[in-house]
Amino acid sequence: MAIEMSPYASEAAVRGTASEEYPYDLTVVVPLYKEEENIDFAVAELLEVLDAMPQSAEVILVDDGSPDATGAMALAWHERDPRVRVIQFRRNFGQTAAISAGFHHARGRVVVLMDGDQQNDPHDLPRLLAKMDEGYDVVSGWRKDRKDKLLLRKIPSRMANRLISRITRTELHDYGCTLKAYHTDVVQHLHLYGELHRFIPALAGLVGARVVEIPVNHRPRTRGSSKYGISRTVRVLLDLLTVKFLLKYLARPMQFFGLLGLMSFVLGFCSLAGLLIEKAVAGVGLAERPLLILSVLLVILGVQFLSMGLLGELLTRIYHEVGQRPPYVIRLTAGIELEGDQTADPVAALAGQGPGSATNVDVDDDGLPARELPGRNRWTRADRLGHGSGPA
Repeated sequence: MAIEMSPYASEAAVRGTASEEYPYDLTVVVPLYKEEENIDFAVAELLEVLDAMPQSAEVILVDDGSPDATGAMALAWHERDPRVRVIQFRRNFGQTAAISAGFHHARGRVVVLMDGDQQNDPHDLPRLLAKMDEGYDVVSGWRKDRKDKLLLRKIPSRMANRLISRITRTELHDYGCTLKAYHTDVVQHLHLYGELHRFIPALAGLVGARVVEIPVNHRPRTRGSSKYGISRTVRVLLDLLTVKFLLKYLARPMQFFGLLGLMSFVLGFCSLAGLLIEKAVAGVGLAERPLLILSVLLVILGVQFLSMGLLGELLTRIYHEVGQRPPYVIRLTAGIELEGDQTADPVAALAGQGPGSATNVDVDDDGLPARELPGRNRWTRADRLGHGSGPA
């Protein structure tokens, strides 16, 4: 059967597609938070797999404000291997922000996400890319033989995946698996915030992406502790409501609020009309009728919903016409050239100090500066690599 190519798929296959727009065939983004026990093993294994692959590749390690030595160890890997690039946040902004930063700075035609705890197997990368060669834009990993606790992880995950698939109409067995491959043109059209990283395949459908799922190897965690628990279920449900609204009413909010407003207004108006007719014909008093209060309330609610719909339409125009600020603030980078106000301190901006002026701490071998904001806890490059005595 002939395969219908996606509008985002290149005319060439994934292999050997490096160009001026995409200097690399593959970018692997690894979000990290308090993974000092795993980062060396994970990066070493990943680079070993990439060495054996025919595609040109780079690795972006995103330290999500880890309070331990994760950031320093990531920078040490950049010094050892120029393919490894580093983004370090000023504080913990969450996994969605870390993934968004990796997407924004990716230079590969395909972007692959991996966890930094070694539960994702980098040997699955060739299979993901081979599936993308068939014309898909998103290849999602499915932890078919998941190595996690049954009651606390597996059962809640199965329930959540079924609910998400039903509401978003993007059928996947495992939305929570980080190991996924994306065509760069698709993910760079997405604006991620909150906890929306779990719904990237569904959001990719907004830009016409073709999504497929393949089983991948999942390994038990051997070092460190999981950063996720049962408490995230409530956040997932709330974000699911957001995703449902975005998928159906992002470009037409008036159709949602307007429908509610019209229903409420018409019901309240008909009730008021009935009461007035009853008073005119039968002389029934209205002062003590609870239906009068309810009718007036429905009319007011109708007007409010219609007003919210109009405001939603205005916000939609702003969303499409005004550039979006990234949902994170970067402390420093290694091997990455920053653009715009990504190093802007929001507190300084509120204080009227402008977008913030980054300070060049050191210059990497490839000539790109490692940059950070002036302020508390300013460290030199040597200090961050563990060779200094403390803050400058």
